Amino acid sequence: MIASPSSRHTRSAPALALATALSAFSTLTVVDAVLAAEPGRPDAERLHAESGATGPGATGPGSAGPSDADGRARVLPAITVTGGRAAPLEQPTATGTRLAMTPLETPASVDVLTRADLEARGDADIIAALTRSTGITTLGHPGNSGSALSARGFADSTSVMMLYDGLRQYGNVSPSFPYSTWAIDRIEVLRGPASVIHGDGAIGAVVNIVPKKPGRGPIENEVQAGIGTRGERGLAFGSGGAINERLSYRLDASTDRSDGWVDRGRHSNQALSLALQFDPTPDLRLTASHARGHQKPMAYYGLPLIDGRAIEALRRSNYDVADGRIDYRDAWSELRAEWSPNARLKLRSRLYHVRSDRYWRNVESVEWNDQSGLLDRFDATEIAHRQRQTGNTTDLVFSHALFGRENQIAVGFDLNEASFRHSNNTYTGIVASVDPWQPEPGLYESPIPFIPRYRTRARQQALFAEDRLQLSTRWSLVAGLRRDHLKLDRDDLVAGQQAYERSYANTGWRLGAVYQWQPERSVYAQVARAADPVAALMFLSPANSDFDLSYGRQIEIGLKQVLPQGGGEFTISAYHIVKNNLLTRDSTNPALRVQVGERSSRGLEATALVVPLPTVRVQANVALLRARFDDFSEAVGGVAVSRNGKVPPDVPERVANLWADWDLQPAWTLGGGLRYVGRRHADNANTLAMPSYTTVDLALRWRATRATTLALRGFNVLDRFYFNTAYYSGTQWLVGEGRRVELVVNHRF
Repeated sequence: MIASPSSRHTRSAPALALATALSAFSTLTVVDAVLAAEPGRPDAERLHAESGATGPGATGPGSAGPSDADGRARVLPAITVTGGRAAPLEQPTATGTRLAMTPLETPASVDVLTRADLEARGDADIIAALTRSTGITTLGHPGNSGSALSARGFADSTSVMMLYDGLRQYGNVSPSFPYSTWAIDRIEVLRGPASVIHGDGAIGAVVNIVPKKPGRGPIENEVQAGIGTRGERGLAFGSGGAINERLSYRLDASTDRSDGWVDRGRHSNQALSLALQFDPTPDLRLTASHARGHQKPMAYYGLPLIDGRAIEALRRSNYDVADGRIDYRDAWSELRAEWSPNARLKLRSRLYHVRSDRYWRNVESVEWNDQSGLLDRFDATEIAHRQRQTGNTTDLVFSHALFGRENQIAVGFDLNEASFRHSNNTYTGIVASVDPWQPEPGLYESPIPFIPRYRTRARQQALFAEDRLQLSTRWSLVAGLRRDHLKLDRDDLVAGQQAYERSYANTGWRLGAVYQWQPERSVYAQVARAADPVAALMFLSPANSDFDLSYGRQIEIGLKQVLPQGGGEFTISAYHIVKNNLLTRDSTNPALRVQVGERSSRGLEATALVVPLPTVRVQANVALLRARFDDFSEAVGGVAVSRNGKVPPDVPERVANLWADWDLQPAWTLGGGLRYVGRRHADNANTLAMPSYTTVDLALRWRATRATTLALRGFNVLDRFYFNTAYYSGTQWLVGEGRRVELVVNHRF
């Protein structure tokens, strides 16, 4: 029986109503408890002192000191630091756990790119910054909002999740917000399955982009302006601090634009974020925040191979139509309540709403015609996405004694409801072939109407729990469990009927052990189980909706060490991941797909931060892996062809990064870095391979005064010709950015 739209809407209401009711109940409980609390108790005084803490760990204007997963200042053990920077391994993170553990205490691989790292390297966009992290590479192109990633042998948004301040945009392509790093405090990366923490879609890794937050210190302001060699110009402003004893705020705004590194490659970005924090009592914090962005990325879809080769002389060519357009508009709003009545109890609740509108009008595919000597263009496409998502996440963290041992537990729920409307012209248009050397781009034209084609609704509920048991002063066990349930339905808006209705369920878990034989050194081991959808859930076709989730399991071991006397730190990890239930072609009928396929990866990862001299700081990482299809076939000419033993596309098996800073003089710092990405295949058969590449970046920074800094930076200074990724056809490669130089001035007041 097919339900009417109104009846489906009625059935979706309880989930949202429950989220709202629980959030309201939590808030009322908080207020009740606060009114009943004794105002002068020691716990309240301690929390008040923490909320106003400042120190070397502060990361920006108005920032508090080192903070735990929910942004509340946390008192840390005294450690030795160099240059005012604490060891990242000893700073709590929000991504690997809900228990505010440090990476040293977490049985998983966790990287943190701090605000200081972002400023030293000058990476102005999220992806450029993120791909300096261990083993993370980009396969971003216009079809995935430019932000799809690869990690540990798995790629795209169905296997590598991106969060904004711990929240995910459910079931969509890679998110288009945020783009700029200006308003970002840090970027945290948890490599390996993360279903226990964040749900399905993160077998490879999860990335959490954490914005700057209101701080209890004095108000500080910051302004930055920059110009570059490709018409780059940017302006940014930031401000934050305490307004009075109870109110504090954070405001960040930025705008930048560039002519791009290909013909007609103009692009721009504007972003605004505002957060207001109210502390009615020392143990209660209420925060309202809103962030929004507007992007106009380059309307560029890559360089086609000619006779199987990428020709460097065409590296600046753009074969899109002259009026090609891409436009992203995003907004994230949130109300957050945090209550800590004492040192052992913490209740957090977040009610949020996400809006995302994306638009494309382009010629997306270009192919060499060896008969005519021209480039044939097709897929004249007009697409619009309209997504809305509302949800609530609530958890309770409680510390207590269990069998005489210190134990910490987090329990909670995650509810959200999302709707997604897809409009297109059926990817059909009229475009002329062009000369590869002197293309006449022409204008977009399509005889097919651009109308809404389908609408998808998703209602997701999850319960989760995480526990850390301190077996001794050295041994600890960390376990996690998450149960997800998703109801998905899709309406065919052209036919005026329901296309499908389907439910999915998954239980993810993780069990790990950490042994700290010294306070600054730990070894760990973990096993985990996670799940990925077979395709982005909001795009799931009626045919693919019949298939179950893909499941993965991982085994990982590792060593983490903080070097003595502020000398740095290093980590080493080894892992093995197997993902099954892949869609593969039926060998007896290649027109059909069956869900029996499998792929796997195993690898080694290492990171190091070394301070050999007080004036020198070196950071390096390397990832070595072996990724393979174990059981996978695809249809070629109506025949099922095995790809067993082949490397999956967009997966480099060698990735490395290096960055070093040298304080030449008290006011002068010279920095430089290398970025190496190994060979990647552009097709399942491994007949097309994008070559490996190494780029070199340099930076010279001058602290003219205590408040003013000038930076001269060069990116890809050797002007290396390389490719970020391949478009969907595999014979159309997106050229990476060429040499660029910029001058940036930053002033704080």
